[in-house]
Amino acid sequence: MRTVVVGQGYVGLPVAMQAVKAGHDVVGYEIDPRKVAKLLTADSFIDDITSDDLRRAIDTGRYQATCDPDDLKGFNVAVITVPTPLREGNPDLSAVESAAELLGQHLEPGATVILESTTWPGTTDELVAPILERASGLVAGRDFHLGYSPERIDPGNANWRFDNTPKVVAGMNPASLAAVDGFYSQLVDTTVPVASTGVAELTKLLENTFRHVNIALVNELAIFARDLDIDIWETIDAASSKPFGFMPFRPGPGVGGHCLPIDPSYLSWRVKRSLGSTFRFVVLANDINEKMPEYVVERLQLALNEREKAVKGTRILVLGVAYKANSGDARETPAYPIIERLLALGADLRVADPHVEATKYDARITRVEATTDEAARADCVLLLVDHDVFDVDAITAAAPFTLDTRHASTAGEIEYL
Repeated sequence: MRTVVVGQGYVGLPVAMQAVKAGHDVVGYEIDPRKVAKLLTADSFIDDITSDDLRRAIDTGRYQATCDPDDLKGFNVAVITVPTPLREGNPDLSAVESAAELLGQHLEPGATVILESTTWPGTTDELVAPILERASGLVAGRDFHLGYSPERIDPGNANWRFDNTPKVVAGMNPASLAAVDGFYSQLVDTTVPVASTGVAELTKLLENTFRHVNIALVNELAIFARDLDIDIWETIDAASSKPFGFMPFRPGPGVGGHCLPIDPSYLSWRVKRSLGSTFRFVVLANDINEKMPEYVVERLQLALNEREKAVKGTRILVLGVAYKANSGDARETPAYPIIERLLALGADLRVADPHVEATKYDARITRVEATTDEAARADCVLLLVDHDVFDVDAITAAAPFTLDTRHASTAGEIEYL
């Protein structure tokens, strides 16, 4: 089977690698020639795909990375895994539209096209189908199959991988569902068929809106708990002892990645556009989580003031730039607005994150290794991400004091978020 995966990022490359393992001939299409060059030399830039994984796929002779549209000809299955960012608060599906137009030019009867990119409910049937039909002259659901399957990639999660995470699958009609389910059944242990592409699209948004809203709840509660002189972390641990009716979420410096800052806004936008209603939970959660970087800076300012220091000229060691532990993914990370605010206040920043490429750092930042010597030379440590590679207790023990936004340290003079 010839499979095309459009987009070779955090979503597309794992799909491509799993399809190779399943015996497919895979074309990984990517518009960025720099990424293609890396892929061709087995130089992985994705957390969950090692360079050895990539080399093994290349050595099979069944994986081809390309930015040449002519290489897409003759596909049996095509999966669209391109970015869907927000632009001024509105969904930007230009990459999905471009991918559909490109695939439509090579679409043949009997082939299957699957959208995985996160989007608003209705996109597959209302946006992608007409583009494919116009470009190919074929009819969706009759001449070719069309479906949707939301990605469930959790970068850095060693327990839940692409292959053992249940995959929700949908088609625009029963024949399309059978084709989509048949494809993913070769790639994953369990598929979860649903009745329509709209259900599958909404499933993705529900999953991440659920997390977004609950994180906002504990973030706001953390602020109030401190003012009430109550330990929010101990409170959450105590509540977690209840064996039913409670799921623990923990505070942090904000939310990041593509899913939490973006997906709920797609749902809110769709509700507003289609129904004229405001999704108040999402609006409130956005407001709370977006203000957490500002709150972190305020807390650091207060902590320095208590020690008779100003932010200006103070040497601060920032631990972690990625949006989550043990990942190099810095998309929408709260670390960047925190760093921007500290730089604007005149802080002398040292930043440590071995997982994030140096090219993603602000030119005004000095990149360092997370050592006890660096901690001792700093006026304080700001712990934003608790990567396993950090010897957190040794670092915080060496530092004059630490503001720990993850409740990860136990040694030294520490203030928790």
